[in-house]
Amino acid sequence: MIASLTGTVAHVGLDRAVVDVGGVGYLVHATPTTLAGLRVGERAGVATSMVVREDSMTLYGFADPDERDVFEVVQTVSGVGPRLALAMLAVHTPDALRRAVAGEDLAALTRVPGIGRKGAQRIVLELGDRLGPPSGTGVAEAAPAAAPGTTDHSERVVEALAGLGWPAKQADDAVAKVLAEAGADTVAADEVASTLRAALRLLGGHRG
Repeated sequence: MIASLTGTVAHVGLDRAVVDVGGVGYLVHATPTTLAGLRVGERAGVATSMVVREDSMTLYGFADPDERDVFEVVQTVSGVGPRLALAMLAVHTPDALRRAVAGEDLAALTRVPGIGRKGAQRIVLELGDRLGPPSGTGVAEAAPAAAPGTTDHSERVVEALAGLGWPAKQADDAVAKVLAEAGADTVAADEVASTLRAALRLLGGHRG
């Protein structure tokens, strides 16, 4: 099994990247927040999990081993495959998932596209305390105000949301609302991930 990759980023898409390791390009599926931290032409390291099926072998990449571990544990829940597990980490950080499961916060879990109330109840029931306690500070993420003159990267957030299936207009409106709530006019490069998570939480809370 391939537990990690370190190499040069050859390509970054909306839901995947290619990491060149010793002349071999590895296709890695990842969350938009993980992909936002990768830059084409630069060296990077990602923790990985390989999912083997009868007709395929797929690599999933993560910013750190903790994300990978949570990804693997949530797949032990009946009905949760790698795509849904990845969507859970696109919307919530590992610690946010731990808090949602421990606190039986069904509303937080149903913000993930593809998880309904019954699915959220099953996740809480089957995971129990298997994710362990939150390891971070528990401070909620927010999109910080951008410094004057910062290049606007909000379009990257909109494109990532569109890649996850949201209509462009709805995605654009969500990003605009996140910025308004944060008192910012633009999204800086290092704010893409936090802005994306905030927009996903907002969109998840307004699903039909």
